[in-house]
Amino acid sequence: MQSISKSIIVPARLVMFMWAILLFEYSYQVDFALFGIWPRTIRGLVGIVTAPLLHGGLKHLASNTFPLLFLGTMLYMFYSKIANRVFLQCYFLTGVLVWLFARPAFHIGASGLIYGLASFLIFFGIFRQDFKSLLISLVIMFIYGGLFYGILPTQNGMSWESHLLGGVVGFYNAVTISKSRKVSY
Repeated sequence: MQSISKSIIVPARLVMFMWAILLFEYSYQVDFALFGIWPRTIRGLVGIVTAPLLHGGLKHLASNTFPLLFLGTMLYMFYSKIANRVFLQCYFLTGVLVWLFARPAFHIGASGLIYGLASFLIFFGIFRQDFKSLLISLVIMFIYGGLFYGILPTQNGMSWESHLLGGVVGFYNAVTISKSRKVSY
């Protein structure tokens, strides 16, 4: 197990960068949403990298800040040896899948990453079935179990596809990593 101060570094840096971008947008009256993912277009490819950094406003970013910090810190604290792999796959693979399968619209925000991390932490505990992993899984389900209602298309303007596909990527990581005996956690 890694300390909280080391475990929070990656998620905190990402969150600070997101806030800096939003502050820049507000300060200079620009909107970077055009750099989000627009599925199946060449210009939308840049969004695979940039979309999780961009948010539709203060409320959107605020609602993503704590879950990203908490889930990212949990990942790096308890699974430090595989954390970079999981984090990067949830970030980039979710973006690729959104680009391939989502409806035509600009998709922005870190929700896909958040759903990927939550899904991984929940399912990895179920598949691994050791006390620590199951306990982490239960804590995440207790705190974020309602998160999975977001995979349904219930709100206009919300990228439920990012939520769903992030959850799929997290599940995929949980399955593949739990089956690999070579990987230490």
